[in-house]
Amino acid sequence: MNRILNTYYADNARKLRETVDRILLKFGGLSDKDRDDFYSLANEVFADAWKRYDRKQSFDGLLYSCLSNRIKSEMTRRNRYKRSVDRLSVSLDMPIGEDDDVSLGDVIAAEIDIERDVLEESEAMSDARIARYLAGLSHVQQRIIQMRLLDAPVDDILRELHLTGREYERNMADMRSFEKTMVLFQKE
Repeated sequence: MNRILNTYYADNARKLRETVDRILLKFGGLSDKDRDDFYSLANEVFADAWKRYDRKQSFDGLLYSCLSNRIKSEMTRRNRYKRSVDRLSVSLDMPIGEDDDVSLGDVIAAEIDIERDVLEESEAMSDARIARYLAGLSHVQQRIIQMRLLDAPVDDILRELHLTGREYERNMADMRSFEKTMVLFQKE
C-alpha cells in the first residue's frame, strides 16, 4: 500500500497530477486556478479511493474511474451555475420606466465616467438628486469621488484609502452601477 502512496505522491504528486491532467484534456479552457482546484479535489478522491480499495482490482483503474466521475460531476456543477447566471441576464432593449419608448440601453452610457457626468450635468440636475446619489455611497466611495474630482492619481487614492487595486475597481463598478446612478436621472 505504501508503494501506491509513494508512486502517486512522489515528486510533488506528479502521477496524481498527470492522471488529473489526462482527464481534464477532454474539457479544455481551464485556467491554472481551475487546475489547482481539481488537484485539490483529486487529493480528496485519492483518500476516498484509498479507503475503498480492496486489492481485488487495480488501484490505478479504481482511482481513474473515481477521479473521472468526480471531475465530470464538478464540471457539470460549474456549468449549471454558469447557466443559472445567464438566466438572470436582462436585455438592453427592455423598456424602463413609465415610458415604453426608453430602453435600458438608452440610459446606460458605453463608458460611464460618473465624476464627469456629475460635473457636466450638475446644472441640469437638482442638488437633491446628487445628494441622494452620494447618500447611497459608502464613506470610501464618497472619498474616492472627492479625490477623483481633485484629479488625484489612482495610486494616491489607493495609498490614502488603504485599498487594493481590486477593491478600488469593485468600488468604482458599484458607484457606476445602474442601481446607484439611476437616482441621478429620475424626475423629481
